[in-house]
Amino acid sequence: MIQSNLFQYGQDIAWEKAGDGVQRQLLGFDDTLMLVKVKFKKGSCGALHSHMHSQVSYVESGIFEMTMGDIVKIISKGDGYYVPPHTVHGCVCLEEGILIDAFSPARWEFINLEGKETSL
Repeated sequence: MIQSNLFQYGQDIAWEKAGDGVQRQLLGFDDTLMLVKVKFKKGSCGALHSHMHSQVSYVESGIFEMTMGDIVKIISKGDGYYVPPHTVHGCVCLEEGILIDAFSPARWEFINLEGKETSL
């Protein structure tokens, strides 16, 4: 099994480009679970997409227009949402902010195992 280090320190984790005006930090993960911090500049988008993973997200800061299927809602600091597998979803950042995303199983496409510290 591949997993992250037991502790992650934000100041030590590089931000990776995840889109125009969007960056992410990979936090804890193993085969079944992954936590990701995603930073958005005002006006940036999390393009509409779907994936096989279950996802829950928490709005750490900012304001977002969130689309899930045919539903569009405004969410802000303290709010959260659940994305069932294979559901089309995305967002537009209305006020600069951060989303904390948890995925099950892990999103292996986010991980470049070369150069990353992992426990086997």
